[in-house]
Amino acid sequence: MPPKRKTQVAVEEPYPYEFFGPPGALAVSLGLPLVCYVLAFSCNGVSGCPAPALLHPSTLTLETLKQQVAWPGFSGLLNTKTVIATFGYYLLNLTLYALLPASEVDGTELVSGGRLKYRFNAFSSSIFVMVILAAGTVVEGADFAVWTFISENYIQLLTTNVLIAFFLAVYVYVASFSVRMPNKDMRELAEAGHSGNIIYDWFKGRELNPRITLPLFGEVDIKSFMELRPGLLGWIILDCAFIAQQYRTFGYITDSILFVTFAQALYVFDSFYMEAAILTTMDITTDGFGFMLSFGDLAWLPFTYSVQTRYLAHYPLELGWWLGPILAVQGLGYVMFRSVNNEKNRFRTNPKDPKISHLKYIQTEVGSKLLITGWWGRARHINYLADWFMSWAFVLPTGIAGYVIKSALKEPITATQSTAIFDRQITGRYRVQADAEGWGMLISYFFILYFAVLLIHRERRDDEKCRRKYGKDWEKYCEIVPYRIVPGIY
Repeated sequence: MPPKRKTQVAVEEPYPYEFFGPPGALAVSLGLPLVCYVLAFSCNGVSGCPAPALLHPSTLTLETLKQQVAWPGFSGLLNTKTVIATFGYYLLNLTLYALLPASEVDGTELVSGGRLKYRFNAFSSSIFVMVILAAGTVVEGADFAVWTFISENYIQLLTTNVLIAFFLAVYVYVASFSVRMPNKDMRELAEAGHSGNIIYDWFKGRELNPRITLPLFGEVDIKSFMELRPGLLGWIILDCAFIAQQYRTFGYITDSILFVTFAQALYVFDSFYMEAAILTTMDITTDGFGFMLSFGDLAWLPFTYSVQTRYLAHYPLELGWWLGPILAVQGLGYVMFRSVNNEKNRFRTNPKDPKISHLKYIQTEVGSKLLITGWWGRARHINYLADWFMSWAFVLPTGIAGYVIKSALKEPITATQSTAIFDRQITGRYRVQADAEGWGMLISYFFILYFAVLLIHRERRDDEKCRRKYGKDWEKYCEIVPYRIVPGIY
């Protein structure tokens, strides 16, 4: 009788740690909220941008710095009215999600073979909210209660959203342990989110698409909801609040703050209009929902991406003829951004579309097709280049940033300060660039540096995912399309 053969059981290769593993995940979880506060406090309407004491480290004292950044004390970082207002805002978004007409779209195929259904109406919901805000502004002007509330409680709003992100990450982490495979609800764990390390998995997100059923609202996909609604719309609401703040402070509105808001609103509302496109992004298909995404969606995005309009609310800058070149940068970036993404979406949804049917591709063993001509034949993530190029229009209107706030009673204006900008709220208070000129760029241009790092890191993560998924097909693809983001360079 021949000996029995041993059955070989395929062992899934562990997904490699990202962010330098648990220590890196912990550092990011603690460090990025601190960055939000540093940006918020160091560039302010009390002393300048950056706070003058930071420009003279040899004489820097903690007490002086506290005064110059208007430090409210730890107890002042949060208040009840801000918590209530923030939850009211989230409740409004949930209500519009549930009540307004929506399209139902199937997501990408899951590992289990099924497809989740998504309810999309972010565009109409956001228009509804903006119409309400516009009506309030028409009636009350720059003193509309929403705008003044945001300006007066900015730090507290930041704290509230950081805490919501933290507790939401805890909730989905705990809830993920109820996932049992297989299941009729098509719940799955994220490939990179169940390493067994508590800190790392809480940060990355254990469950791929956590959902919750709420009374009156029905089933809500937590990740896709948070991805677009509270934070992304909140970004533009903050921008509008800073426009109103600029008007209250100086009595006029500059072309720079209007342009930045327009450029950012174009990006945001394009995302709302093309809402279904998020279903093919790494955030939805690959990443679990943990602190990384909850904090990024709810706190980091709205409060760091709006830094430029907040800066311009405190230091009004007229662009004049410079508006033309900056507008050209924005226009070129947007055309590229939309063209690149349309090409991908058409290829995935209707490969026979005459606009893309001529494109060549590689047929992989797993069934997917990889474009090797057109935009996507120039670089494997050419869309990231379009994103980054367009984002320059967000920061360039802040110019050579930096300002100091002074009092004419204590420091009379000199002949070299002919460009001083006076408040209309406080008599004798004015702003000049002085020795802060250029240093404010560390804050107003922070976004462009961070965004470059983010996109490079995302590309590396996606490359690793694709190598695991496609194997030799990906290696062949990389030989045909050798550049990662920038054709001919990187």
